[in-house]
Amino acid sequence: MAALPAEMTAIGIREPGGPEVLVAEKRPVPQPGAGEVLVKVAAAGVNRPDVMQRMGHYPPPKGASDIPGLELAGEVVALGSGTTRWKVGDKLTALVTGGGYAEYCVVPEPQALPVPAGFSMVEAAAMPETFFTVWHNVFERGALKAGESILIHGGSSGIGTVAIMLAKALGARVFTTAGSVEKCEACKKLGADVAINYKTEDFVAVVKAETKDAGVNVILDMVGGDYITRNYISAAVEGRVVQIAFQDSAKANVDFRWMLGKRLTHTGSGLRPRSVADKGKMARAMEEKVWPLLNAGKVRPVIDSTFPLNEAAKAHARMESSQHIGKIVLSL
Repeated sequence: MAALPAEMTAIGIREPGGPEVLVAEKRPVPQPGAGEVLVKVAAAGVNRPDVMQRMGHYPPPKGASDIPGLELAGEVVALGSGTTRWKVGDKLTALVTGGGYAEYCVVPEPQALPVPAGFSMVEAAAMPETFFTVWHNVFERGALKAGESILIHGGSSGIGTVAIMLAKALGARVFTTAGSVEKCEACKKLGADVAINYKTEDFVAVVKAETKDAGVNVILDMVGGDYITRNYISAAVEGRVVQIAFQDSAKANVDFRWMLGKRLTHTGSGLRPRSVADKGKMARAMEEKVWPLLNAGKVRPVIDSTFPLNEAAKAHARMESSQHIGKIVLSL
């Protein structure tokens, strides 16, 4: 095995601010600790939390790398003590708590998954953050089952596109919201049964009409604010509302009578602070239930665009334009 370099190129955050504060800099190559592997990064996904971190609103958890990047794909080049599954030369995709925007990144062994059959490294890197988020929130917390219905807000986002495909592949009726005719069409192509343009239509009215007033069983929401009461009105009796972010506001005036009347469950979770053991459990569940769909080519991540690592600022500008459909990826 070739000796590893002492230094690598990584993307640092010069100060909180716009995309231009992302700068390429030299950093020491990290060393894998117990239960970790070192990966030579081939591609890294760009996510909304990276943007929040760059703006100073989402600091990394204690002990995590200050380099942004929560997901990657690449090749194992070194092993920490006590690792059992992966060997040097293996190709994997992984969820990380930071450090993805770099030439090398340390990965906790349980958070890694094999690259699905026939997937490029760009496609593999576009998966962990969205697939872990959707799997845990829609299917574990939201308990979506075949034959039920789901409303997915932000259907053309990285999270939204994955949620549409997985919910459809696993037998649900899928409603989604998106902000343009083009984005609604893209959602339908991915399998959405009903795509609602939230700029010109009221999703509450459309859901009521389409379900004959019954409402939907599960709602995946990253908006918050005044969507909370509207979600409650749109939910079915015994419905589950799953909150994964607050792009509008984390504070709202909510009419909780809908919760009582319909016996609703409103739950939510953030992925980044969860333990390695928790994330490992999610990874094994996905390997069992979701990876067969990927290996069979039934579900594939939607790639909007790729940028070289040193153009991370352009990738962030693309994400903030909200023009993208699917995932933005940094390719090394």
